[in-house]
Amino acid sequence: MYEIVISLYTLGVAVMSLFNDKVKKMWRGEREAFRVLRNSVDPGSRYVWFHAASLGEFEQGRPIMERLRREHPELKILLTFFSPSGYEVRKNYEGADIICYLPLDTYFNARRFLNLVHPEVAFFIKYEFWWNYLHILKRRNVPVYSVSSIFRPNQVFFRWYGRTYSNVLKCFTRFFVQNEVSRQLLAKLGITEVEITGDTRFDRVLQIKSQAKSLPIVEAFRQDYKVFVAGSSWPPDEDIFIKYFNVRDDWKLIIAPHVIGEDHLQQILSKLKGKAVRYTEATPESVADAKILIIDCFGLLSSIYGYGHVSYVGGGFGVGIHNVLEAAVWNIPVIFGPNNERFQEAQDLLASGGGRQIDGYQQFESLINSYIADDSLRKADGDKAAQYVSSKAGATGKILSAVKF
Repeated sequence: MYEIVISLYTLGVAVMSLFNDKVKKMWRGEREAFRVLRNSVDPGSRYVWFHAASLGEFEQGRPIMERLRREHPELKILLTFFSPSGYEVRKNYEGADIICYLPLDTYFNARRFLNLVHPEVAFFIKYEFWWNYLHILKRRNVPVYSVSSIFRPNQVFFRWYGRTYSNVLKCFTRFFVQNEVSRQLLAKLGITEVEITGDTRFDRVLQIKSQAKSLPIVEAFRQDYKVFVAGSSWPPDEDIFIKYFNVRDDWKLIIAPHVIGEDHLQQILSKLKGKAVRYTEATPESVADAKILIIDCFGLLSSIYGYGHVSYVGGGFGVGIHNVLEAAVWNIPVIFGPNNERFQEAQDLLASGGGRQIDGYQQFESLINSYIADDSLRKADGDKAAQYVSSKAGATGKILSAVKF
């Protein structure tokens, strides 16, 4: 049954690649992966394989890869992605020796891939559970670890119709999960090689903060103003905070939209009142008197939060909120929309007081007004956010201390 599903999926991807550029990149990348491996794998080297679905999972695996490289320079790292949104952004990442797409999980592809690489250890980040790859790794006695994984009762593994597929979980040598609920759910399937280590993203955001570089354009824009930073925003988010800051001149606004496309950028610009400058077109002189700075490129948001006094993380009125930890680590309050129940860190931030949920414009207006009127309240919420992040650090060390190379 699984092979039939994968075959149908493969056919669907092939057809969609004719009409969608993102799918086309994935389709081509998966087919080119074998050529990349043939040309790059050194048969005399020892490889550790990390697989991340996309960019978010990569960030979770990154602290482990970088610490592994420092502590075991004799090992080489293979990094694979499933999604173009991960591969296209990190294909030149210097922390890995080989980077490519993961070919679709047919038995033939999995066997061919593993015959080329011969990994000594494999790490699958968070949600990746590929039947053929994992079963072949198990048969070859290759240790496989699931990192920063999190499980919920409504997942297929814990439904009556998913019992057969749940056997894929028994291919893992050990699970490093985020919480107690995940441990209990796995125990119901008879899986006991489980350790609650938390999420490696906490280590990653602390690392980003410690290595943050100054951004002269953002510094010239901020000056002595208070700054509201909206990260990974979507149109429903923008309708709320733009409406508010359009009528305030005492704060400046930085918008880093989730989708950086010309149509979306023009849509944002059409809603704004006051001088707005795009980051890629900015100079220190041109942003000095601007009211809004639009970040129209990737890779800056995690550092830009450091220039803010209050943050907003988008997605909570649609697809689900994005990375709240990147903002929280900078000692600033984190605001987000109502679609956050599936995100443990958002729930924890709400409980700690470092995060605030808003359901619409009126709540947003009331909250920001309270922060402006009471600076000590704003700072206290920001400190709670940062304290929460610090309290959850250390997953990377726990994981690597349990893995033998």
